Amino acid sequence: MTLNTCRTSSPLQITYPDLPVSARRDDILAALKKNRVLILCGETGSGKTTQIPKMCLEAGVKQGKLIGCTQPRRIAARSVAARIAQELGSELGGLVGYKIRFTDKVRHDTAIKVMTDGILLAESQGDPMLSRYDTIIIDEAHERSLNIDFLLGYLKTLVNKRTDLRVVITSATIDADRFSKHFDDAPVIEVSGRTYPVEIRWRPIEREEASDARKSQAPAAGASARANKRDAQADIAAILDATDELAQRGSGDILVFLPGEREIRDAAEALRKHHPPGTEILPLFSRLSVAEQDAIFKPTHALRRIVLATNVAETSLTVPGIRYVI
Repeated sequence: MTLNTCRTSSPLQITYPDLPVSARRDDILAALKKNRVLILCGETGSGKTTQIPKMCLEAGVKQGKLIGCTQPRRIAARSVAARIAQELGSELGGLVGYKIRFTDKVRHDTAIKVMTDGILLAESQGDPMLSRYDTIIIDEAHERSLNIDFLLGYLKTLVNKRTDLRVVITSATIDADRFSKHFDDAPVIEVSGRTYPVEIRWRPIEREEASDARKSQAPAAGASARANKRDAQADIAAILDATDELAQRGSGDILVFLPGEREIRDAAEALRKHHPPGTEILPLFSRLSVAEQDAIFKPTHALRRIVLATNVAETSLTVPGIRYVI
């Protein structure tokens, strides 16, 4: 699709990769042009996060206005913006920009602005009508954070005040009927996800000593601390065993979910001591530097990678090369 926009000196080529949401492009474009509010239910892997902003751009943006797309986490906002910019053949911070806390990569000619939901909520205080935006996309609405709930209520009121505002609510596990009723019976479009065969293996972790420590009526603080330490050591030992087993099964990177930054650092230290130099250990959490986070998303890499992540990798992030998940 070739699109002339006021922000580009030459026609913009908008193409769509082979994703489930791309197959519904005509339906989505028709719904965007006909309705001011659209509810889109897309399963994980459908491509809704990166493709819907492009479809909103193709549907048309008023001169001087923005398409705003919210993400629940900073790392997601930046990585999603980078992906959309790459697909549109634009530099990040140009046609596609992002804004998170302490970082603003949006220019006067930016058309798609990806941001955290907190940023949009903060902007509503200085600009109650959100007058800069032609379209607002609330992505990952199923997370139902306080910010998202505030925004959904605020946008319901704002749609009645601004007849030129377009709102798109997208999610993987949304209660479509309830959201449709909230926005005065807005139309719903459902998109299936891209599925792959998944084999699940269950490996229980034995924690007999820790369990015995917790069974006492009033365990001493020292005993409880020792039990927690044994739990952590058991978890790391289980991760080492699992990565050894997966390494024997063949190629492919490994993604390990852990509760927090401390657990990630402990597991990373253990894996670096345990694995040969041919394995790259990469932590992934929100406080990492931009350069460290960007290393996770490189599509090609020579070494086998083990990515240790918090739940930031559960939504809106595509970590390339992952074959196994612990």
